[in-house]
Amino acid sequence: MMNDILKIGIGVAIPLLGTTLGAAMVFFMKGEMKAGLQKALLGFASGVMIAASVWSLLIPAIDMAEAAGGVAWLPAVAGFLLGMGFLLLLDTIIPHLHMDADAPEGKPCGLGKSLMLVLAVTLHNIPEGMAVGVVLAGMRSGGNVITTAGALALSIGIAIQNFPEGAIISMPLVSSGLSKRKSFFYGFLSGVVEPAGAIVTILLTALVTPILPYILSFAAGAMLYVVVEELIPEAQAGEHSNIGTIGAALGFALMMLLDVALG
Repeated sequence: MMNDILKIGIGVAIPLLGTTLGAAMVFFMKGEMKAGLQKALLGFASGVMIAASVWSLLIPAIDMAEAAGGVAWLPAVAGFLLGMGFLLLLDTIIPHLHMDADAPEGKPCGLGKSLMLVLAVTLHNIPEGMAVGVVLAGMRSGGNVITTAGALALSIGIAIQNFPEGAIISMPLVSSGLSKRKSFFYGFLSGVVEPAGAIVTILLTALVTPILPYILSFAAGAMLYVVVEELIPEAQAGEHSNIGTIGAALGFALMMLLDVALG
């Protein structure tokens, strides 16, 4: 029992560490982040999330459903579409502002630009926290589909793509006039939702283990919504979009390598 708690604690903490280290770049980098680097990092993050959605979430969901004697594709399709719909709802309701955007999205509010930038990244991190939590719950359930190494691979992959996300949210805040300390704090705060979401998902999944394949697919749908709606368009905007494409290829390859080699 204690060993499982330790594994879960490490798995939950690793992604937050990635965000924190990325946000800390405000203390070392001078000036604004170059557009090319930002495109590469956004593309990289999208590649990691696509690969994680397939290998760490959808394929295990299909394998679990098949092992249970059910219709193998049903949980994957249903959960995936529900996850997409859930993020669409949050995207419509929660006020947030994307980088380089002139007008905020979501419900009208009186929040400042800095806070709405943080909310945009926080919205990204909700499905990532869910993904880590549901995979750790699957590991804890005792089945053979999700191994400890596989769960660790996902946590490491999410942490790697959180590093550029932490830098991408913190650096523009400095440029907008906030101090480096405040910018770092906001970047760190945007990542706190991940361990919180992971812990809530673990607790809920423990109560509803039979629908674990649906929850795995739900997290995949939520993650891919963020990729298609926000990360890829931002990585492809303007000139030199091939830089974002190369970043996506590298991120996908790295996450696939981690999942197959460790899983």
